[in-house]
Amino acid sequence: MLYLDNAATTFPKPPEVVRAVEETMLYAGANPGRAGHRLSLAAGRVVDRTRRSLASFLRVSNPENLVFGLNCTDMLNTAIFGAVQRGWEVASTVWEHNSVLRPLHYLQAEGVIKLRLAPTIEQAITRRTKMVVLTHASNVTGLIQPIEAVAELCRMRGILLIVDAAQTAGILPLFPEDWGIDMVAMPGHKGLYGPQGTGALYIREGLNLQPARHGGTGTSSAQVLQPAERPERYEAGTLNTPGLAGLGAGIEYVIKNRAKIYAHELLMVKRLLVGLCSMDKITVYGGPEAHARVGTVSFNVRGLGSQEVADGLDELGICVRGGLHCAPLTHQSLGTAEQGAVRVSLGAFNSFDDVEEFLGAVKFIAAKA
Repeated sequence: MLYLDNAATTFPKPPEVVRAVEETMLYAGANPGRAGHRLSLAAGRVVDRTRRSLASFLRVSNPENLVFGLNCTDMLNTAIFGAVQRGWEVASTVWEHNSVLRPLHYLQAEGVIKLRLAPTIEQAITRRTKMVVLTHASNVTGLIQPIEAVAELCRMRGILLIVDAAQTAGILPLFPEDWGIDMVAMPGHKGLYGPQGTGALYIREGLNLQPARHGGTGTSSAQVLQPAERPERYEAGTLNTPGLAGLGAGIEYVIKNRAKIYAHELLMVKRLLVGLCSMDKITVYGGPEAHARVGTVSFNVRGLGSQEVADGLDELGICVRGGLHCAPLTHQSLGTAEQGAVRVSLGAFNSFDDVEEFLGAVKFIAAKA
């Protein structure tokens, strides 16, 4: 089976990630921070080690400004609902995933915010804008947004900036503290090569959010309200210790290999784009330039629905994703709201042979159409 759906979750995982999960389940399977016995302390060290590794990777000076959760959607909900205030104008773009669009549309429907969406964030921002929520790279086209420039613009105007790094964390340079970004949400299971069920949120020093969840933290147990200290304020309930152990191993893998991974993906996506653009009946979205995107490309075969093409590729043993990719406004903007698109997304463990096999399969399906 040829796996080309890495924008959804990377697969396979590095062997050290699998080992870290197994070893934690076997030897440190207690509840972290909930007791003083040696197994609980061992579990707590697993969580602390991963938090410190991620802080080092992102150049975050205080690891406690990184909190863990279920996934990137969970972290975006924590950031958006925790920061927003009634009456705010919030700006975003039409290129967002539903993990951004749905919370913002919900807040607008409830009368909490006024939402402005536009093709570019510069078009969406007005003098009244209080918060910007923006993807670092589109999960449909793979196109990269100029996050550093947006961060500078937001700082100049006193606008709170939340970045969705679902498609870039672990792949592109990402230094939220250095760049002056207020919050960055990221999944553990994509470019960081950790297990599913893991995510992280960077929260700028001094920025206080309302907690998304209230409950046990293992500290300040006599208090009836959620503690003020980070990271416990935002980590109510038992953390996914085996998952975070795997995430820590994934981060270490990326630290050792990130430059090589991105260069490899860039060369593969360049070959992929050349191959697709040379075929009759194929429409590629987002332009032919490889350097302006991560390893994600969406296309359609004229005369066929996107899911029909995805099913045909699945029959040939190739995993891709057809449809709307949880980004309906993106597809409206691309003119693909009816048929969706076929998304192919490359990862560290794909090869040029995989790309050639995929291109041959698409050529075969297009010829039949």
